[in-house]
Amino acid sequence: MFVRQLALVSEVPDIPVKEVARISAALQKQVTRDFAPIWQVSATVDGFPALEDVPLGYWPVIIVQDVQGAAGVHLDKDGQPYALVEVGDSWSLTASHETLEVLGDPSGNRVIAGPSPEPGQGRVEFLVEVCDPSEDANCAYTVNDVLVSDFYTPHYFDPVKQEQVRYSYTGAITEPRQVLPGGYLSWHNPTDDHWYQLTYFGQGPQLRDLGVLARNGQSLRAVIDSLTPQTKRLSHLPREAAMLTGAVAAASSAERATSARAESLRRQIAELPRGGS
Repeated sequence: MFVRQLALVSEVPDIPVKEVARISAALQKQVTRDFAPIWQVSATVDGFPALEDVPLGYWPVIIVQDVQGAAGVHLDKDGQPYALVEVGDSWSLTASHETLEVLGDPSGNRVIAGPSPEPGQGRVEFLVEVCDPSEDANCAYTVNDVLVSDFYTPHYFDPVKQEQVRYSYTGAITEPRQVLPGGYLSWHNPTDDHWYQLTYFGQGPQLRDLGVLARNGQSLRAVIDSLTPQTKRLSHLPREAAMLTGAVAAASSAERATSARAESLRRQIAELPRGGS
């Protein structure tokens, strides 16, 4: 199986290398344990101290101070994917979101056919963005005490609901093509060539007609993300948000445990017999 290699790297001086390493380890576990078996991909996620250290062939996931427009996955001048993640107290959630979406669709143009959520449209083409319908922090979970994104499974596009079928990793999505509060779903209607969205950013689901997309050489996902900047909020959860405070508390407890283990290992190493050559 082809192995996709991702590089998590920060362009923000305030983020220490050890934080990049800690979060890249959590993303690697999420990809290997949770995402890969469901979506049949193989990938590595490694942390690097600077963009100059990223080897050729790696797709960068870059933490930046500010993203003009929307965070998301883009294509460089050679058509290779990279992702931008806006820094914030909960940037790991955005990094997870973008990592999974680049693995689910590196080109940003993959669509899957299915019945439209809008009555009368018939069969349409859904853009594959595996985290968008349940991207809200209320659907997130933790890996190594790091906040990461929920994602839908291929069953999300099944024609009808079935019992005992998993529609998203956490189980938050309970039926095909469901959009949860804080999420959205995008699709193309071949009949009028318009793109539509079902968004849930307010009191209830809303239908948006995005019209005919002016792509200008961009991927479908890059255009859609620029028209849906709400994804940026994932890096900026309120500090009192339950999911964030829980992750911070768990990480603090974990740090005490790992520090104790490190000291124990150092003592054991120091006590090893010194052999001659």
